[in-house]
Amino acid sequence: MAGTGDFYSTLVANCFFNAFLLFTALVLNIITIQALRKISSFPKPLKTLLLSLAVSDLGVGLLVHPLYIAPQRLFGYLLCVASLLGITALTVDRFLAIHLHLRYQELVTHKRVVAVVISVWV
Repeated sequence: MAGTGDFYSTLVANCFFNAFLLFTALVLNIITIQALRKISSFPKPLKTLLLSLAVSDLGVGLLVHPLYIAPQRLFGYLLCVASLLGITALTVDRFLAIHLHLRYQELVTHKRVVAVVISVWV
């Protein structure tokens, strides 16, 4: 039964690690959301993408970390996928901003970004 002690210590370490990630995910994403709401200098499409990412990461902190050990992980996986797709959308947005230069504002409109954010969440 030597393997049981190793499993228990791994489980305890995992709980402490998730508690730390829970705290940082909550605090830092709440601060990010508040800061983004007050910033007016960001372009609207970028602000929308950043807010979507912060909300999905906040959801990960609120739901995924506390329910990590629970058998129902589907919602957690969905939030993680939304977060990953949000990071991908931000990366594509920044790539387009660099490579399209003057055509960027013509092609990347707020309405299109909202459509992308809705499709990520759906």
